[in-house]
Amino acid sequence: MTSPSTSPTLHVIRGIPVVVENSRPDITTESVLTRLDEAIELIERFQPWRLRHLRRDLRHIRVVRFPCRGAYIPGDRVCVTELTFLARRDISAAPVASSIVHEGMHARVDRMGVRAEHRDPAREERLCRRAELAFGESLPPMLGRPVIERARASLDLTDQDVAPAIDWRLAQARQDAVDRESLGEHRPGREQLGNE
Repeated sequence: MTSPSTSPTLHVIRGIPVVVENSRPDITTESVLTRLDEAIELIERFQPWRLRHLRRDLRHIRVVRFPCRGAYIPGDRVCVTELTFLARRDISAAPVASSIVHEGMHARVDRMGVRAEHRDPAREERLCRRAELAFGESLPPMLGRPVIERARASLDLTDQDVAPAIDWRLAQARQDAVDRESLGEHRPGREQLGNE
């Protein structure tokens, strides 16, 4: 069992560099790397061209504690995959793969040269959700069902809801509170978050 470390470790999974920053003592780096490999293997098996795009479009995948399950950092060409999302065993690898497909579409748009000021966030989110839907439909039904349901539900959202503005400081504060609670570090009297 590898102990967690905030020092990044470098790995390569199916031709994609992966940087892991494991800040959680309750999660092993091996377990998240295994789940990431399972997810990327699904992409490789059912939509191999997407894996080729990921290899070209991303500098690396970064596994780190983050306030959402996935993100694309355009300036760095990095796909973030959230540490605790990878550690979950109550879901299959398909939602993880779908999240990577989603962020990979953001990378594809970025690499195609679409400048930030010309992007329509809602339109881009729907493009990413359609990629998730197509990926889910390519999977065996039992694996694909949760991916398809989530993508379809997202496609029906309003522009504001499909691409909401996020207060990243509030999201980080909520994540930090969850981590303190789950790791038994909650101390009465510390600042409490508002009801939002």
